[in-house]
Amino acid sequence: MRIAIASDHAAFDLKTELREYLIGLGHEVADLGPESADRVDYPDYGYKLASVMAEGLAEFGVALCGSGIGISVAINRHSACRCALVAEPLSATLARTHNDANCIAMGARLIGPDMAKACLDAFLSADFAGGRHEARVAKLSHPAF
Repeated sequence: MRIAIASDHAAFDLKTELREYLIGLGHEVADLGPESADRVDYPDYGYKLASVMAEGLAEFGVALCGSGIGISVAINRHSACRCALVAEPLSATLARTHNDANCIAMGARLIGPDMAKACLDAFLSADFAGGRHEARVAKLSHPAF
């Protein structure tokens, strides 16, 4: 799979570990930054990840910041993205099966590397269930307001 990964400074170490983990599993990984743990703004990296997803340059995205909240909000501003903030494997699985999420967000200050890897495994191994979820997911990209 082609996977893009991005973080802010608070999640730099987790991003580095997850990038290597994904490469070790045989995935093609685009590291969108940052290049160090120097302070950066999470919206910049969330928007960068959203652009890569919208252009079809990656099948899935992994977004990380201190809490996972800020970067997921930034990514979800793009209608091509459905980014789910998760903290354990069940929510990661449901994000794919029920919401057809194409990005996963996690908080480096809230989740350890082993749990983050378990979430990634669950997310990447799940498929969208379709069926009754299709109409709901369609509404996420085309709001009625």
